[in-house]
Amino acid sequence: MIAILVAAALAGQSAPAEPAWTWTLYADAAPVVLAHEVPDTPSLRATLECEPGSSVARLTLYGGAGLTGMARISAGQASAVGEAEAARGGGLKVALRTDHPVFAAFALDGRLVVVVGDQRRPLEVPSDHLAKLRRFTELCSG
Repeated sequence: MIAILVAAALAGQSAPAEPAWTWTLYADAAPVVLAHEVPDTPSLRATLECEPGSSVARLTLYGGAGLTGMARISAGQASAVGEAEAARGGGLKVALRTDHPVFAAFALDGRLVVVVGDQRRPLEVPSDHLAKLRRFTELCSG
């Protein structure tokens, strides 16, 4: 009987909640930042940032090995090549022009892939956050 009560009590407990990852647009000051983050924590997966009107977005993908070298950036049928730098704490940084076809394709469907050497780093902005990505692009474009 006690085992049944303990099992019932344990069944009522839920598993720890996953962190609430979201995309947040910070457009009130320069630089403009679109962050894939857990709000109010230091947890970041990716950031896009730019100076308003500069037409240059700096993409940082956090985690993993700090990658450097030539990066192939693809979205839809478009691709570009850029120089990848190691990001602080691992990961990589690469700059993209917001008026390049690869950025336009990224803003359209929210999918982008960065390849450095044999490392492939995908980035996806879900459809319910695409308006933030498009607003970021609008604010950054000159």
